[in-house]
Amino acid sequence: MAQTFEEISPADFFYRNRDIAGFTNPTRAIFTAIRELVENSLDAAEQIGVPPDIYVRLTLEGKTTHGTEIYKLRIEDNGSGIPPRYIPAAFGQVLFGSKYKLKQMRGTFGLGGTMAILYGQITTHRPAYVVSSTGGARIFMYRLMIDIQRNRPIILEKRTMLNKTGWRGTIVEFSLEGDYFRAMPKILEYFKQTAVMNPYANLTFVDPRGRLYIFRRVTTRMPPPPKETKPHPYGIDVELLQRLIQITDCKNMLDFLKKHFHRIGDNIARKFLEFAEIDFLKDPKKLTHDEIVHLARAMKSFPDFLPPDASCLSPLGEELLRAGILKELKPEFIAVCQRKPSTYAGHPFIVEVAVAYGGEIPRKNDFILYRFANRIPLLYDEASDVSFKVIHSINWRRYRVTPDMPIAILVHICSTKIPYKTVGKEFIADRPEVKKEILNGIREVARQLQRYLSKREYAERQRRRLNIFAKYLPKIAEFSTKLAGMEQPPDINGLLRSVEKLGLES
Repeated sequence: MAQTFEEISPADFFYRNRDIAGFTNPTRAIFTAIRELVENSLDAAEQIGVPPDIYVRLTLEGKTTHGTEIYKLRIEDNGSGIPPRYIPAAFGQVLFGSKYKLKQMRGTFGLGGTMAILYGQITTHRPAYVVSSTGGARIFMYRLMIDIQRNRPIILEKRTMLNKTGWRGTIVEFSLEGDYFRAMPKILEYFKQTAVMNPYANLTFVDPRGRLYIFRRVTTRMPPPPKETKPHPYGIDVELLQRLIQITDCKNMLDFLKKHFHRIGDNIARKFLEFAEIDFLKDPKKLTHDEIVHLARAMKSFPDFLPPDASCLSPLGEELLRAGILKELKPEFIAVCQRKPSTYAGHPFIVEVAVAYGGEIPRKNDFILYRFANRIPLLYDEASDVSFKVIHSINWRRYRVTPDMPIAILVHICSTKIPYKTVGKEFIADRPEVKKEILNGIREVARQLQRYLSKREYAERQRRRLNIFAKYLPKIAEFSTKLAGMEQPPDINGLLRSVEKLGLES
């Protein structure tokens, strides 16, 4: 029998392989759908510099014939809104989005929100409802489905309404198959950790039983937004180089390097072209295939390129990170460290680390680890993550720390390209450069914790010492009074105060 060859669309591919995008089963799917759409809403608000207000409601609609439950998920935000011509494709076409730029963003593939709607469609065969406005005179409403075979939106209804209040934002509502009560611990933990990493956001969640969970902002100050950047020469491959050559309007290699690459000026461009033995005046469009391969290899081996700057990144910062942890974890002690920008494979990244001790942090048999990537909480596959491996490679005894203490460790990595190991974005690969920065960050906050624990232990010793004095000094004074034949015992309060003062000073 002859083989049959066929082409499938991206939507059809993810329809057949939805597991790789995090829609493994009804429990995981409902968590992933909420996560993807909340992150889109956070990005949309941060894009215009507005503290996010996000409302999420999950409503039970009924049960399927095979016993699983159907829920309606509604998410509202106060973000930038979507221009009307892009609304159908943004929610009805897989791998269409605004996140294919070289700067720090939560989303990576233009996949998550559309994939959630696609999952809802294939499990309930009901359309999605989208309302959006950029704050102009009109609000646009669409009811749509996805043509899976052609990867195109099917517009079932379109309406335009007057925007009398100047509302700006997006509302998405659709039905999906799920198992909320199994997913509930992860969903609530997701909202809590998102509130830690976004202390400037208001998050409201109404669950199927009508229970209201509110995570209020503690500040309106937001981290500076990331700026779009150019590719760094150390991160270039032959394919990207060919694409840049196809789109360039530069007529010589000197201008081509300065225009299309990050932190290449005239001096470095000349040095590199001499190193690569390429004529300064050569037209980049006339490079042969072998010359393009040689150019890409020379870029990776040239030692004098400047490292990427961090303007394309938006770390939370020590002050906001501290505020988020204090708000949600309520620890007795906290230490925060932001590492200097570093790079892997030409991609800039910054690691932020915190350790929290005591307070409302529970005692467990191991450290509580909170992992974040571009402010996204990572809740699955913890043992596969580089942060988990780093924490368990450290000799904590030297820091006076044992795993059964009430300790939480937080690791946040922000980058233009997070080194995820899977499309589901659940754990970070063991890159040596990233591992080193995490290790150094944890060591720094561990030293601060060690100093705090040492002072705390000393204060406890002093307290016990004073208790002993307070207990036995009156008896000594009474015995001494009788022994001396005196009637009135001496005043010991001054002595106790001097002992207490001496203890505090030492």
